[in-house]
Amino acid sequence: GLQTLDVSNFDTSQVTDMNNMFAGCKALQTLDLSNFNTNQVTDMAGMFSSCDKIQTVNVSNFDTSQVTNMRGMFSHCWELQALDVTKFDTSKVTDMSDMFYGCKELQTLDVSNFD
Repeated sequence: GLQTLDVSNFDTSQVTDMNNMFAGCKALQTLDLSNFNTNQVTDMAGMFSSCDKIQTVNVSNFDTSQVTNMRGMFSHCWELQALDVTKFDTSKVTDMSDMFYGCKELQTLDVSNFD
């Protein structure tokens, strides 16, 4: 299966829906999305769902100010160990159910900034 994925040159400036974008990439281990422009995105539901082997995913630069749906965004990421969501703007999010469901290896998770 796919273990690495280089998306550093993706132009996501006009993207509004990232629902299930990487869902089911069961062998993927790391993913650096630091160059992703997410300022137009409203739906991130299931974006990384069932990425069974992923240990780190860099979403620290995500602009989530327009996002309304984060349902199951990281669900079933069984081996995810580190995740920085401290800059997430969740003021418009109406559904966060199961957002971190099954993230049994996650060591720390700071959601103190979430609305």
